Amino acid sequence: MPTDAELVASALRGSEDAFRDLVLRFERPIYALILRMVHDSQTAEDLAQEVFVKAYRHLASYDPRRKFASWLFKVAHNTTIDHLRRAQLDTVPLAGEQSEEGGGLLAVLADDSTESPAAAAERRGMARALERAIARLRPDYREAVVLRYVEGLAYQEICEVLALPVGTVKTNLHRARKELADSMRAAGWGSAAAAARTAVARPPGAAADGKGAVGGSAETLSSDEP
Repeated sequence: MPTDAELVASALRGSEDAFRDLVLRFERPIYALILRMVHDSQTAEDLAQEVFVKAYRHLASYDPRRKFASWLFKVAHNTTIDHLRRAQLDTVPLAGEQSEEGGGLLAVLADDSTESPAAAAERRGMARALERAIARLRPDYREAVVLRYVEGLAYQEICEVLALPVGTVKTNLHRARKELADSMRAAGWGSAAAAARTAVARPPGAAADGKGAVGGSAETLSSDEP
């Protein structure tokens, strides 16, 4: 399978198939990120299309020494922020609009392929509670959480997407995890029983050392370092 950079190089040489492959590879995470920001599925679809049009037009500006996903997420972030500024909308996402097969934390946490029915039901309940908790985060915390723990971006890559210093990104993530821990605990997911059966959501491409992992229990959620 060609790498993102190889597909970009082919697209720059005129291959429509290569760019189509990039769209297929990233359309779901781009849509999911935008949806969490704009609170409307149709608007998210329209903005996602706009993101890929912009990406195609400015593909020559991509530096292959960088991660393509970071570059594309930055295009998505800027496009969505521009839309919100024009429309003067509140950046509150839909907590319940993603289906269980739609990707993100809910899909990962709700994977019950190897569990008993009772454990699977508890896992799905925890996933929904976590999605609701994420929905209540302030927008800058929420976007950082999605980029780090759903999409698996490194701190420096998040800095590039959000145009923030690394210290701010780490602080936002630390505070977000504390707020998530409080919300999960209030929802009844802070018990030892829940912690024992909690799932760790590792986003696609996350390193085996745990980069991008987020625990479902309140105790695990509050343990991130600033």
